[in-house]
Amino acid sequence: MRKFFRAVWLVLTFPFRAVWWILTLPFRAVRSSHHFLTFELPEDDDWSKQSLWDHIEVLRKHLLRALVALLLASIAGWFMAEPVTALLAVPMGGTQNLQVIDLTESIGVYMKIAVMLGLGISIPYIAFELWYFAAHGLHPRERQTALLAIPLTALLFYAGIYFTYRWMLPPAIEFLANFGDFTTVPTAERYYGLLTRLLVWIGLFFEFPLVVYLLTSIGFVKPNQLAQQWRVAVVAIAVIAAMVTPTTDMGSMALVMAPMIVLYLIGILLSYVAYAARMRRIESS
Repeated sequence: MRKFFRAVWLVLTFPFRAVWWILTLPFRAVRSSHHFLTFELPEDDDWSKQSLWDHIEVLRKHLLRALVALLLASIAGWFMAEPVTALLAVPMGGTQNLQVIDLTESIGVYMKIAVMLGLGISIPYIAFELWYFAAHGLHPRERQTALLAIPLTALLFYAGIYFTYRWMLPPAIEFLANFGDFTTVPTAERYYGLLTRLLVWIGLFFEFPLVVYLLTSIGFVKPNQLAQQWRVAVVAIAVIAAMVTPTTDMGSMALVMAPMIVLYLIGILLSYVAYAARMRRIESS
């Protein structure tokens, strides 16, 4: 009988408990977030005792959630692909100047645009998952400083896309389209393949200075290492540019390499700034 009355009581009070749970959710989220940002790791904590494979397993879960977010955002991006496709065709004078050869080529173009939009939509959450994975092994001050990287990651990615679309693509496309005495009628697949790769990879590489600054702040990277290895970095950038460029011409490869090299140099400068700040913190403590 007692179980019956308890079940009735739970059913009758469920709406009130649900409303209370919803109303108190922001306060509980703030309290748990404050605790996570301020608690100090003990020297013998379980996180530091975990093996490499344990960390990889935890990282796999974070990456899986990030991948699900990218998938859902790409589905949402599919419904915005048509106006973005028209916008990206402006440097070529519109979509009427592009040709489609295969029956499935148009769908492939829309899928590329949708994935690019999905990455732009989900990149704050992806940055949060990476921060949440790394935050367990950081001290409170480092954890709070790294938290600022989440909005900065999104802003730098958007800045890279805007820079590529606004300042880099128009003169580059005009030069490539008018090079030689030929009539250029590119296919939609190759045109949008070139654009999406340039936009995404340069947008991602815009994160490099921020990543270097954070790694230097926590002592993983030193600026003199980056400065001494600049030749290796240029070769690595050339390899990356060759991999992400859909065409084999040197012009497209140079378009990718130029901003990446500039960003690498900016990363070195920010690394020196972060290193000096870290040395001052160590001396003051």
